[in-house]
Amino acid sequence: MEAAAILTPSALAPFLLNVAPAMPVFIWGPPGIGKSALVRGFAEAVGLPCVSLLGSQLAPEDIIGVPQIVDGKSRFCPPTLIARDEPYCLFLDELNACSHEVQKAFYSLVLDRRVGEFELPKGSIVIGAGNRAEDQAITRPLSSALVNRLIHVQLRASPRDWLEWARPAGIDPLVLAYVENRSDHLWSKPPKHEEPFSTPRSWHMLSDALGAYGPRITIDDIRVLAAGLLTPAHAQAFVAFARMRERAHDLSAILKGERGWPERPEERDILYFMVHQLRDRLIKELPDEESRMSREVRDLAQRSKELIVSLARISTELAQILVAETESGAALPAWYTVELARALPRLAAARK
Repeated sequence: MEAAAILTPSALAPFLLNVAPAMPVFIWGPPGIGKSALVRGFAEAVGLPCVSLLGSQLAPEDIIGVPQIVDGKSRFCPPTLIARDEPYCLFLDELNACSHEVQKAFYSLVLDRRVGEFELPKGSIVIGAGNRAEDQAITRPLSSALVNRLIHVQLRASPRDWLEWARPAGIDPLVLAYVENRSDHLWSKPPKHEEPFSTPRSWHMLSDALGAYGPRITIDDIRVLAAGLLTPAHAQAFVAFARMRERAHDLSAILKGERGWPERPEERDILYFMVHQLRDRLIKELPDEESRMSREVRDLAQRSKELIVSLARISTELAQILVAETESGAALPAWYTVELARALPRLAAARK
């Protein structure tokens, strides 16, 4: 569903408040980014109980019910989960994972809010959700008739929204600090083969697992947990971050000149993480135009050039990574890379 508008979690909430009471909504998005939690939160916000049906586990009779003979006439009796007296929010999760027979059973429920002779109580809301074909999840094409009965949006993971939720939600401080430093690792595209991958859900699970161990947890424990829940590269970086905090390495201290890059071979994973940390900070703080720099940012730009020279003496490969594009295509501003190229010979000579 590439044509549908893309919304972040903070933008989806007001959209549902305005649109869902008037027409059924379908939320597209990859696994683990919080579609179900957002719908439950919306239902709670409007004071409605949330009834969830999992499309991949439904048969047509789970929707329309089974026929019974009443006064010599047959009638379908919908299940009590749907046939309620008070209004509620009906959440059709994994709707596009159900069979075409089940999709047909949803037609009148989605459009007319009716199942046979039963009509959803006035004020009820219908919301569907599902993964996209490219997410390597179990999906089936939605019939055109069902597509045309819904208003469609795509949900995108938002580090800012997740962090605003995570801070008061009791997420483990190590997970919270890592995502604050590497927000681009909050979510990664589902792989084409079977391996863990990072999502807001998997970071939440990692937080719970760390909490289950408590203060006795070791770096080896963290390595096992991260490898079982996160994208492999993210898991490696998370372990390096845990080791960095354990050994009191700090990028701000390096920027101030109080410490140098970690150089020992056994600290190479820590150095790798700190290189990405500095690159992300430069991308976030350096403006597109050099003339818009504050004095503080100008000092950061100058100090970072010196650090790139010292880094190149440790590892040319890591120095190249620092000035390269990120996985998402973000890059350092052009003026900085040009200025860096001009300054490198002078900086390198000064350090000899």
